[in-house]
Amino acid sequence: MTQDREQKVVSVPEGLAGERVDVALSRLLGLSRTRAGELVSDGLVRLDGHPPQKSERVEPGMLLEAEIPAPRVVTVVAEQVEGMRIVFQDDDIVVVDKPVGVAAHPSVGWQGPTVVGHLAGAGVRISTSGAPERQGIVQRLDVGTSGLMMLAKSERAYSVLKQAFRDRAVDKTYHTLVQGHPDPHTGTIDAPIARHPKHDFKFTVRADGRHSITHYDTLEAHRYASLLTVKLETGRTHQIRVHMSALHHPCVGDLQYGADPTLAARVGLERQWLHATRLGFEHPGTGEWVEFASDYPADLQAALDVVREIH
Repeated sequence: MTQDREQKVVSVPEGLAGERVDVALSRLLGLSRTRAGELVSDGLVRLDGHPPQKSERVEPGMLLEAEIPAPRVVTVVAEQVEGMRIVFQDDDIVVVDKPVGVAAHPSVGWQGPTVVGHLAGAGVRISTSGAPERQGIVQRLDVGTSGLMMLAKSERAYSVLKQAFRDRAVDKTYHTLVQGHPDPHTGTIDAPIARHPKHDFKFTVRADGRHSITHYDTLEAHRYASLLTVKLETGRTHQIRVHMSALHHPCVGDLQYGADPTLAARVGLERQWLHATRLGFEHPGTGEWVEFASDYPADLQAALDVVREIH
């Protein structure tokens, strides 16, 4: 063990019998599943003295040893992002229209642009609540999803808005172009979502997942695809993408979740057709209901135009 690593040794309890090594490590040491998997992959974990695979199962009484490197520092790079637009701001909130290819905040392994970095570069001060690299963040959009995202500027706004999201009092509306035609054309998907057992950074519908509810309605039906409006009751990572894939109607262009690469190429898409088009909520300062809207970006509009023309 080096000085910048912490040694942990734990015995597997009865309650984790049969779990994967990465799951057991995550629960016993309070690590994220991804971080636990990284430690196993990096050869920093021993199970009864041997280096295990992430998928290896543990049994009660086994010894898990882990060398945990010092936390990697993630910093905010103040740099304005081309295509990012500030839709609205006052003393309490800032609403941005996020382009594709931009993360909400910095994270280990992400070297690209971020929303908080853009705001720092534009001289917009946001709330200091939250983890250092996620200050002011009350909601997030995937790197590959464009559209409206809100951040808190005041400390009071941060706490009020976080509670509003917990209470499901924020109206989040997305539009997505999915393959085929969902049946029924209007419906609700109530299916729990969990991390995928075999793929990092991917999620799946699974009985032991977190409660997740998605409402959808068909706006347009075309030969190969349907344009849907989607509203979320819950805000799980990749929720729309996972739920639509589970219905066998993945978002067009979403190759990670089973989309047809031939159709994606035909419409010229290199990401999922998913856009956060409307955001409505009670303003944390005034108490008034406010709403913001965002038009489709050029790549999504072009893909939709192609789909509309296919007969």
